[in-house]
Amino acid sequence: MARHNELGQAGEQAACELLITKGMTIRETNWRLGHLEIDIVAHNPQTNTLHIVEVKTRTSDARFDPMKAVTLSKQRNLINAANGYLRHYQLKCGIQYDVIIVIGNPVDFKINYIPKAFVPRLRTYR
Repeated sequence: MARHNELGQAGEQAACELLITKGMTIRETNWRLGHLEIDIVAHNPQTNTLHIVEVKTRTSDARFDPMKAVTLSKQRNLINAANGYLRHYQLKCGIQYDVIIVIGNPVDFKINYIPKAFVPRLRTYR
């Protein structure tokens, strides 16, 4: 396996551990719907909220802006995948889109959790 894939997997594992410490249950990792993928699907039983989490893992934070971690295209893909997930499992719950930035190496990760990183835009029809 390529080193960047190993780093990404370690970053996702660290992100899962963080979510568990926040009282969430990990429902899925790397859930796919066609070409769409959700890194982590977590459920917060206290709020009955499904957290759709995008994880970005980097070795260094030099020139890395977490606010640009998830492009509009990626947001649309996450929203479409999340809607597919809700339909597939026939879930009735709130939904929240989070980003977790993991910087460093598996021995010494620094984790930045960004809850409600984005909110889906409403579409209006005329």
